[in-house]
Amino acid sequence: MMEVMVAKTRSGGTPLPGEQYEYRVLTLPRATSRSDARKLLTDHAEYGRWELARVVLYMGGGRKVWLRRKIIRVARTA
Repeated sequence: MMEVMVAKTRSGGTPLPGEQYEYRVLTLPRATSRSDARKLLTDHAEYGRWELARVVLYMGGGRKVWLRRKIIRVARTA
């Protein structure tokens, strides 16, 4: 079974009005195959509406993946 470390953070820069993103960082160990990583990222994209923001492949074979999704603020009407 694949173990994934997950950390949630919010954007800290100066985004344009209405364009704020929520980020999720996944750390995949070196034992994770390419197909397992692809399945995991596809599931996050399909069911959680995450999109791929950045991937870093380390020398030891581990990967760190940043996913993001837009935060939609709803204006109160009443």
